[in-house]
Amino acid sequence: MAKNLRERFSKAIDPYNAEFVASVREDDRLVPFDIQGSIAHAKMLAQQGLISHDERDAITHGLQKILAEWQAGKFTLDPAYEDVHMNVEHRLTQITPAGAKLHTARSRNDQVALDLRLWAAQECDAIIGAIRTLQDILGARAQQHEKVIMPGVTHLQHAQPIHVAHALLAWYDALARDASRFASCWERLNVSPLGACALAGTSLPIDPPFVARELSLAGAFSNSLDAVGDRDFCVELTVACALLMVHLSQMAEMLVLWSAPEFGYVELPDELCTSSSIMPQKKNPDMIELVRAKAGRVFGAVSELLATLKALPLGYNRDLQMTKGPMFAAADTSLGCLRAMSLAFEKLEVNVARLEQVSHNSQMLATDLAEYLVRKGVAFRSAHAAVGQIMRHCAERRQELARLSLKELRRFNPAFEKDALDLLDPRVSVARRNSPGGTGTDQVRKRLAGLRGAHGE
Repeated sequence: MAKNLRERFSKAIDPYNAEFVASVREDDRLVPFDIQGSIAHAKMLAQQGLISHDERDAITHGLQKILAEWQAGKFTLDPAYEDVHMNVEHRLTQITPAGAKLHTARSRNDQVALDLRLWAAQECDAIIGAIRTLQDILGARAQQHEKVIMPGVTHLQHAQPIHVAHALLAWYDALARDASRFASCWERLNVSPLGACALAGTSLPIDPPFVARELSLAGAFSNSLDAVGDRDFCVELTVACALLMVHLSQMAEMLVLWSAPEFGYVELPDELCTSSSIMPQKKNPDMIELVRAKAGRVFGAVSELLATLKALPLGYNRDLQMTKGPMFAAADTSLGCLRAMSLAFEKLEVNVARLEQVSHNSQMLATDLAEYLVRKGVAFRSAHAAVGQIMRHCAERRQELARLSLKELRRFNPAFEKDALDLLDPRVSVARRNSPGGTGTDQVRKRLAGLRGAHGE
């Protein structure tokens, strides 16, 4: 620990204690944000007459020099100075004596809260950008395969035919909700805590809103105790990552299944797969399997954060140091998995012939027959029962639904007429399902046109 923080004590810090409490391993990514906040703080101190304009300029120049050194790999954090804040301050005082005045009217408590908020704001923007990239790819693949149909499933059993585009746009919409959660998180963390000091503010004439404006934040804190103790934004960001990873893991699972020989719906490119150390024929979807698995890491981060924050005393506690790692890991994992899924969807090949083959399973058209009877005035429950009997009849005789004659259909309900046979075609089925948001051909076409319009195409 920095020597000037040991004046209260009669003994030097125990080496193990110094290593145990240091956070430099996690703090390196905070260097640019610590410097950004310090420059804004120095400008405020000068405006308020707490330092001279010359001292402000010297401090600003010194901080910019440190940032350049960090970017060049020449400034590294020393555990002897415990954290990013003391490392930057120590280096600044080596550059200029004015650096000793920078910590006026602030504490590491409000300083770290600011650094984390600035970092989290950047990560929200980065993750939203990566989500938009994946959405663009899904939209492009949906447009490419607009006319291709596939089996829609519930309980992983063939249910009704749908457009491939409809399936891809379902994930598009899930990702849109994810992006909105990160945007909402950004709105709440967009507050400067600098000026709260350790917990009670200061008697010095500071201007926290000035600092907020310098940092392009929406405003400054309203309660100094809450400002230094609040880590809600860490949890919110991590929870948003967890829900994102739920969706990415679901997408990954479907790609694993769809690329398996039993399905054969898609094929992943060779460059995104690995082989076996013993079975040379294998083409393993390891990358997307790891996306599926890494969701657990982010879920664990949520639990770790909640357990850390539970029942903390009011104000700053050193426990809050432990909120950095889980949030960093969640954001890093999410960004990496977004990149992996973008590559997978961008490069996969859709086996149109296989999808056409499996989509012509006429058993998936049972609901179309039930809805036909409803249009003829039959109560839905009666229509459901009649078609259920038809399906049992087909199952017992191992007969395709599409091979039934009108006479056979009428045995189960006399409301069936010749035009009912026209429904036993998967393309007719998807073309007719044009209720709002449905898989109908017109609905999908309108949705894709809306995507093209949103991108100015």
